[in-house]
Amino acid sequence: MNGHAAGAPPAEATCVSDAGVRHAIALADDHAVVRAGYRRLLELEPDLTVAAEYAEAEAAYLGLTQTAPGEIALLVLDLSMPGCGGLAMLRRLRRRLPALKVLVFTMHDSPTLMARCRDAGASGYVTKNSEPSLLVAAVRAALAGNPVWPAALAANDRVAPHERLSAREFEVLQFLIAGHDVGQIAHTLHLSPKTVANCQTLVRQKLGIGTAVELLRYARAHGLPVLD
Repeated sequence: MNGHAAGAPPAEATCVSDAGVRHAIALADDHAVVRAGYRRLLELEPDLTVAAEYAEAEAAYLGLTQTAPGEIALLVLDLSMPGCGGLAMLRRLRRRLPALKVLVFTMHDSPTLMARCRDAGASGYVTKNSEPSLLVAAVRAALAGNPVWPAALAANDRVAPHERLSAREFEVLQFLIAGHDVGQIAHTLHLSPKTVANCQTLVRQKLGIGTAVELLRYARAHGLPVLD
């Protein structure tokens, strides 16, 4: 897919004079000021338009899955989103909307998180301390099918125990690091408490830890981000 909007796009995604086809972008970030900055930056480009904004992960998922296929060409996604979180939503979106490009734009510079996003099907990863021009370049690269990944990802060759966790186990690990209990995690991820408890046991076994304190020490030692 070349990233152009298809199907029956809204006015924003139709041809505009000599600028050609405008690519409709969606923004998912829980800070309104940040979204406003993204919008201003992206809409300086004649062929880009922001067609939707979301402040919560579930709202973004519902909004995007209820939109006509091809109406949104790319989602700029923050990982620290209220609700199920950006990484979990990324996985759900890839299953439901495989043609949608998703560019992760986040404060977290963890190579482990970059790898998880790549494996979940992201179309690139940019950290928020990057130059604004890099975000625009990454959006264009993602639309063209050429994902941009930080150099830190390629440099991360050592495989740590948490990198061998399954996608679900890593998801539960992130909530455990953030201090959520089994009941809270089950509610957020729409799982049974028994499933989460079993997953927690597997995580601890694979990481070789037994307590919440040891878990926090492990997270700090390996630079694991806390996604609230």
